[in-house]
Amino acid sequence: MPLGGTLTSDPPDETASPDEATPPDEAGADVPPWAAFRFRDYRLLWLAALGSFATRQLRLLVSAVWLFEETGSAEQVGLLGAVQLVMQLPALLYGGTLADRLDRRRLMAAMEVVTFAVLAVLALLAVSDRLTPAHIYLGTAITAVSAVLGQPARNALTPMVVPRSHIVHAVTTNNVMQQVAAVIAPLLFAVVAEGIGLTAAFVTAAIVAAPSVALPLLIGAVGKPETPSAPRSVLAATWEGLRFVRGHALLPGIYALDIGVTVVTFYRQILPVLAFQLFAGGAGAVGLLTAANSVGAIAGGVLVLFLARYRAKGMLVLYASFVYGLLVLLFGLSTSLIAGTIVIAGLGAADAVTVTVRQATVQLTTPPQMLGRASSVQSAAAQTANNVGTLEVGLMSGAFGASTTMLVGGVLALASTFAIWRAVPAIRDYRYP
Repeated sequence: MPLGGTLTSDPPDETASPDEATPPDEAGADVPPWAAFRFRDYRLLWLAALGSFATRQLRLLVSAVWLFEETGSAEQVGLLGAVQLVMQLPALLYGGTLADRLDRRRLMAAMEVVTFAVLAVLALLAVSDRLTPAHIYLGTAITAVSAVLGQPARNALTPMVVPRSHIVHAVTTNNVMQQVAAVIAPLLFAVVAEGIGLTAAFVTAAIVAAPSVALPLLIGAVGKPETPSAPRSVLAATWEGLRFVRGHALLPGIYALDIGVTVVTFYRQILPVLAFQLFAGGAGAVGLLTAANSVGAIAGGVLVLFLARYRAKGMLVLYASFVYGLLVLLFGLSTSLIAGTIVIAGLGAADAVTVTVRQATVQLTTPPQMLGRASSVQSAAAQTANNVGTLEVGLMSGAFGASTTMLVGGVLALASTFAIWRAVPAIRDYRYP
């Protein structure tokens, strides 16, 4: 398969306006940064994803805070992460297979129905004062599965609602949207929970989830690949997807780069430890660093929009990974909260560049009938690396201190980037458009 991919858009409706139909590819055109929003179907997909990600953030926040206030146990709150990990990994691979066999619009909508129903039940239980920790764990398990079953379908639907020349822009604005949701949802939660109460926060999460049920069904593009996968068995189809990824010229190296860098540097979930050890800061420092990281990620996404015509996409991932490793070293050397805030904003930006270009490369080099499974393998690799990285960085910080952990992590991230640069020439040679 050529590295440019065989992914093509459905033939456009000659009678439809540009706002209603996906136009022919514009590979040679100067596509403006926000061009993906020209297309009605993409706007619907983007809005549905925004609601879905905001719902996920609200669900995680309200569940964790309610559980901690109810039990006073940090261990019981931590168990939420274990529940999600156990439920999500097998569901991710299965979700990719479903996305390549079913109508992706309906699959997305069905999973949003499940999420909405669970949140509505939790809200009713909270209102009637009958909510228990067991309900929270069960709700977390169900919504963790519904979230990851819908995710590959959402990723695989993007090339069906924009032409190839707009895929980088569409993936970038998707990732910017996630960062915006990561900022808006906690603020909404804080306002509702502090102003009214946690019960109202459960109700708010259910309300936010509702629009994403209908929006995917309004998308006019065909939601199912023209040539669905041949194997009838789900297990056989899943295995076919894994074999496709393994034999791909780019994807194993791209996924290995993500894992190699993330496992030794993943800092987001242990920011309270890093903030205390590096800057002697508490909740305020954690909030500042978290916000700076999200703002940096938004800036990184916007940067990718303006670099969309930069052809050496593989080298762009490697450059950003190299910068990321250097910034991890600087973060480990930081003693001032202001300096640390600036550096962690840069980390967010560099990470956003690598994530966005990796996701776009998957979509550009994978045929439509395999895209759900390729996306699910990418998500499974990323989530596994995040969880292992949280454990590794946490244990290292406890044993050797945050500064040493970040310095070692930065060196290993740079070494991983160099190793992939040397071992996978297809990445450094990849060009698009």
